[in-house]
Amino acid sequence: MDARAQVHPERSAASVRLIETLATSDDPVLAHKARLMLGLDPASPQAEALRGLIADSPMAHALLQVLDQDPKTRHHTYRKWQGPHWSLTCLAMIDYPPGRSALRPLVQQVHDWMFSRHFLESPLTAAYPGQEDRVRHCASMDGNAIWYSTRLGLVEDRTPALVDRLIGWQWPDGGWNCDKRPEAVQSSFQETLIPARGLWAYGKTHDYAPARDAAQRAAELVLQRRLLWRRSDGALISPEWSGRPGPDHIHYPIQFLDVLFALQVMVDLDRLDDPRCSPALDLLDAKRLPDGGFPREATSVTTADQVISRGSYADWGPVGRGTSNPLVSLAALDVLRRAGR
Repeated sequence: MDARAQVHPERSAASVRLIETLATSDDPVLAHKARLMLGLDPASPQAEALRGLIADSPMAHALLQVLDQDPKTRHHTYRKWQGPHWSLTCLAMIDYPPGRSALRPLVQQVHDWMFSRHFLESPLTAAYPGQEDRVRHCASMDGNAIWYSTRLGLVEDRTPALVDRLIGWQWPDGGWNCDKRPEAVQSSFQETLIPARGLWAYGKTHDYAPARDAAQRAAELVLQRRLLWRRSDGALISPEWSGRPGPDHIHYPIQFLDVLFALQVMVDLDRLDDPRCSPALDLLDAKRLPDGGFPREATSVTTADQVISRGSYADWGPVGRGTSNPLVSLAALDVLRRAGR
């Protein structure tokens, strides 16, 4: 048993009560995640029926407003965070049921964009003479597309080519980077976790070893840093989001590199039992609130019913270091449960 749980057994008990309460929620997004944590077999008819209800949940209805956008607005595939790309990412996050044909045009639009000439040229993609093994590209875009296409059961004919291209762009150290400076020779951790998750999901679902191997190379890159800390001096890795809370804070729902997301990716890649995850697990566990939940400490999302910069049609719950957020709580408690904490 984890030492912290021994010191604060009341918080561990509160976490159990919180999961049990959320398992009875009228919101199928929360109920589905909570019941799985309580032992519901995800392949059971009960779990599949509950997941099916997510399609009619308030969150799903909100996110699906992307289908009603004016075509001129929807043209911006990557629009933060209400365009097709991020809407699909968020639908996958809430366990939207797979195989829904209404989403296929959005997936096709994303693939059209990712195979367009514009996507493959500077500034989105660049390679320098003598550095052909370090293609400069924001691989999180491709990684998310592979992940939600797989998770939503909407893999199309071009997805395998997207997977192979991303593998081919993997840097020698195991990650990816969009830094256009020629002197940049090390991968960006902010651009590595999402591709690792996407490749692993595809490789596992489609039994494709090159994708699984590439994902594990990426995992090793971040595990060498104990997920969040530099090897050189032990300082916290500081991505280029200066002025915002760093990766020791929980960022949600848009995730690139933070303590919760890094551990979620380690869960997906079956690497959570690596001892190098322990410092991040300790950091996450220390954020447990008296009610047993976890806070949504940082966000760049504003809930809005119209298209705005960094907007979301969905309400992702309360923000603040002292307030439990139901979705964040379930995600954090699932990680700690899988770690035996």
